[in-house]
Amino acid sequence: MIRKLIVAGALFAALSAPALADPIEGNWKTESGETAAISSCGGAYCVTLKTGKHAGKRIGKMSGSNGNYSGTMTDPADDKTYKGDAKITGNKIRLRGCVLVCTPLTSKSQTWAKL
Repeated sequence: MIRKLIVAGALFAALSAPALADPIEGNWKTESGETAAISSCGGAYCVTLKTGKHAGKRIGKMSGSNGNYSGTMTDPADDKTYKGDAKITGNKIRLRGCVLVCTPLTSKSQTWAKL
């Protein structure tokens, strides 16, 4: 009887616990000082600027998990879209946008901090 209560309690706790967010989800401070929100959208993660001149503009969409992501990012100043990737280490995310193929000569990167 006690064992059944323990199992039932553990099952209830597991079902009522909120789902853990992926590490990429949340608000991030960009290198230029704006806030970008990354949230789940249609099986991927969308990047939307929350502050600054381009507030409200979606600037990226990425897929992945466990700190490694790939997808596209758009420069909000000129609306050019680049393929790229992102890697999370601690409370930092390093984003890299590439022209054609990602090499040190054909890519630009930024590091954002989680808020």
